[in-house]
Parts: sequence; structure tokens; C-alpha cells
Amino acid sequence: QLQLVESGGGLVQPGGSLRLSCAASGLPLDNYRIGWFRQAPGKEREGVSCISSDGGYTHYADSVKGRFTISRDNAKNTVYLQMNNLKPEDTAVYYCAKDRAIGWRPVVAQTCISTEYNNWGQGTQVTVSS
Repeated sequence: QLQLVESGGGLVQPGGSLRLSCAASGLPLDNYRIGWFRQAPGKEREGVSCISSDGGYTHYADSVKGRFTISRDNAKNTVYLQMNNLKPEDTAVYYCAKDRAIGWRPVVAQTCISTEYNNWGQGTQVTVSS
């Protein structure tokens, strides 16, 4: 059974960086799109970034474009989210999840949404504050 485990969150000052990891066990991820999502208190879960099964295509929310980078290492069954120049508004619990469907599928804004994904991890807290 697939299990996704996020790690790498923490408290960081504005302008700082963090690298989140999403490690999978129980199922190879190389046939699935993977997404990073976040949810701040009182807000809906939003798509941050998604990556195609082969890593060749990525999508970023406008709010993180140019600051965050998603990548994957299928040999390690792990997906990463490098977050630079963090802002207080990035504070949230960050989750990774797997595409509901198997196989290569395009990564576009319309599909980097939570309803397209399942097998959610437990989340990792990111707090950006001085």
C-alpha cells in the first residue's frame, strides 16, 4: 500500500529557504504525476506545484513561480520542493499527493488541483516569520 511521507518543513525567516521531500513506499511513483499542495489556517487547500511522471513537465502556482522548484528522483522514489525567498504568506501545511490516474498525463493549471490527486501524506508545517 502506498504511503507518502513529507519532511523538511520548519520555521524560517522571510527570504530564507527550505527543501521539502516527499518519500514514497509501497508503490513506485514513476508512473504518476505528483503534486505539492498547501493549506493555511482558514483557507482551502491549493495547488503549489505539480510534476509529470517523467519529470519533464512542471506547473507552478503564480504565487510561487520563480521562487519554488519541483523535481523528482524516481530512482529514490522521492519528489522534492525547493522553496527559496520564502514569504510570510507561504506559511501553511504542505502536502504531497499522487495522481489518481496512472500513466503520463499533462501538467497544467487545470489539473494541478487537489481533486485530481489522492494518497495524501500527513503534511509538514512551514512557518515563515521573523
